[in-house]
Amino acid sequence: MKSYKCSQCGLVNYSADPTCRRCGFGGATGTATEVVVESAAQTAPSHRIIKGAVQVFAVVVSLLLIAYFSLTLTSDPLTSDQRQIVHRAIDVLEQQGFSGDAFLLRRLVNFRATDNWWNRWVGHGQAYAATNFPFEVVTLYPDFFNRAADDVERAMILLHETYHLRGYGEQQAHRQVWLQKHKLGWTQERYGKTRVWKNVREFTAKFAPELFRCGPDGQSDCME
Repeated sequence: MKSYKCSQCGLVNYSADPTCRRCGFGGATGTATEVVVESAAQTAPSHRIIKGAVQVFAVVVSLLLIAYFSLTLTSDPLTSDQRQIVHRAIDVLEQQGFSGDAFLLRRLVNFRATDNWWNRWVGHGQAYAATNFPFEVVTLYPDFFNRAADDVERAMILLHETYHLRGYGEQQAHRQVWLQKHKLGWTQERYGKTRVWKNVREFTAKFAPELFRCGPDGQSDCME
């Protein structure tokens, strides 16, 4: 809509006004406010873009929250005794210098005792734990509590899951844990005959075979 500025008092009036609404003067000068109207029209697209981006962000956040709650509502939490065992294993990680991983497990992870709908749909083989990224939901299976030799082995399993919590795949998780097993205190001398050791060594050799090409036979652990 066109408008004009009163030459007497400077008030902006609509072009349909015969006289100034403030002072009653009947004259008009220029089209100064037309520029203002045009400028406002030019900025309208940027406002629409921002509004659209906010709406998309809100939809994405809503979907993520729905997915997160669906994972927790379709699975069972840990029992009190199980939580104590997990806390002890996290303490081992912190004491051995993995403070960042311990913080992640304590503050951001929702531990579950049974599979959620996603884990059941995807399926998995025999496992000690499973992580749902990026929801930071970690399911701990009975073998985590019953088959692991002690809190050090459980700490190793949790260390493995912290790599999944950061978005890394199996190859990186197995490789990094095997490289850091001495720092954690999980060594062949102490744990070489446990079921967990044998399982992890087998899968590490599969996902990171370069770590087992040492020794006279070219098949020995390069970290020993």
